[in-house]
Amino acid sequence: MTQMTSKIINKPGPESPSVDVGARLRAVRNRFGLSQRELAKRAGVTNGTISLIEQNRVSPSISSLKKVLEGLPMTLAEFFTFDIEPMPPRAFYHAAELPDLGRDGVQLLLVGTAHERRDIAILRETYQPGADTGPDMLIHDGQEGGVVIAGEIEITVNNESRLLGPGDAYYFDSKLPHRFRNTGTVPCEMVSASSPPTF
Repeated sequence: MTQMTSKIINKPGPESPSVDVGARLRAVRNRFGLSQRELAKRAGVTNGTISLIEQNRVSPSISSLKKVLEGLPMTLAEFFTFDIEPMPPRAFYHAAELPDLGRDGVQLLLVGTAHERRDIAILRETYQPGADTGPDMLIHDGQEGGVVIAGEIEITVNNESRLLGPGDAYYFDSKLPHRFRNTGTVPCEMVSASSPPTF
């Protein structure tokens, strides 16, 4: 079992997530009929990690939460949208209708929640200065690409890192270990897509 790196939460603050991740994880785990111990075993983490997340005593990074959800299995998009009431299919979305899949200074706004079956995941991403997807590298099925709109982002793919600025782009197989980090002093904004939507 591995222990994931998480941020200890002592009290709510201005950057606290608006979604109660602990209660949501507990509800999803119960829906799958799993104990904390069984989910921990499936995800390859300690039982204490699951317990601390569910008590909101730690705030898991994006990569850490994704690792836990792989024990179900469930994507981040499914985790943050499973309780959204179904909407009739439509082509257009207001900015306020995009659910946020992000954590701790990373905003990942998902497009297309009204579609019952999405073949691609389109995200409007914002990384605050110093924010990243977490200490663990992300790995999932499919391919992904994106374009930087503003600011700079350091992207690491399979041990190769590049600093991208406005107009720069990326595209890679998502099975390669990857990570996103804003090493600059201003927010970074990007638009990305992945297919199939396994993130």
